[in-house]
Amino acid sequence: MARRWQRIKGVLIGAVALCAFYGAVPHALARNYTAPARTNAPAQGTVAVAQLPREAVNTLNLIAAGGPYPYEKDGVVFGNRERLLPPYRRGYYHEYTVPTPRSRNRGARRIVCGGPLKRTDNCYYSDDHYTSFNRIVE
Repeated sequence: MARRWQRIKGVLIGAVALCAFYGAVPHALARNYTAPARTNAPAQGTVAVAQLPREAVNTLNLIAAGGPYPYEKDGVVFGNRERLLPPYRRGYYHEYTVPTPRSRNRGARRIVCGGPLKRTDNCYYSDDHYTSFNRIVE
């Protein structure tokens, strides 16, 4: 019985230490990952569809149609590791290549859309390979 009490005591001390280090555990567990949380991301600008390069407009049309996409990696999950987009659960964002004329590879231009596939009402444009984003507006 004494051994069991020591084990329980050790677990409780560890839990208290974690709470002191990371904050209250119940709050962390209650976090809603489907809604955006506060973010330290820099303010983003917007770009109208009419201001996008022609290739970006074509990519938006392909997204709305569900493909086919010219690059194998189009439609893969975008991890938002840069944390420049509003935070959502993993799998919320998908990335698509915007072809760059005269480029031998995929180039630096991308569109990242959030939400269900084929939706283009929550998309962002980056012309510098995820260094900055502008929200695409109608």
